[in-house]
Amino acid sequence: MRIESKRDKSVLKKAQIISALEDVRRKILAEAAAFSGEQQDRAFIGTWSVKDLLAHLAGWDHANIKAASEVMTGEMPSFYAHHDHDWQTYNAMLVSKYRHDSLEESIALAESTHRQLIEFMRAIPAEVFARDFGVRFHEYRVTIERLLEAEAKDEADHLEQILEFKRTL
Repeated sequence: MRIESKRDKSVLKKAQIISALEDVRRKILAEAAAFSGEQQDRAFIGTWSVKDLLAHLAGWDHANIKAASEVMTGEMPSFYAHHDHDWQTYNAMLVSKYRHDSLEESIALAESTHRQLIEFMRAIPAEVFARDFGVRFHEYRVTIERLLEAEAKDEADHLEQILEFKRTL
């Protein structure tokens, strides 16, 4: 029986988080691609349509790349300056900035930004990925690992919202 080192565990956890992110995004994009013209513009997450959701995801990909860079230098991720209930203001800004009228363009953007995020995160050594650089938001320890865990949870929640919306059609 082999006892895993701390490094082995870090490598495994990083790989699991990245794999979960890739899996959930692939599922979201496949589900999004199946919406008809009328369905892709219908709001189903508050005021958001599937195009809005894809803009939100693309925006957070960019935000998390920047945030990881900031964390590695001991800085608070800049998006925390916009923190409010459910990140409503920041999310609205991301949707406004990244939204496309075409579903195909929306999907292509969400694929591209996600690929950039995954490539960026894969290049970060596992021990850095989980390292505590002393960044805190109130009492919450901000690490790259935690940023991506939050993104994976958010995307899993959004996938469930898409599936629920499809069941109502």
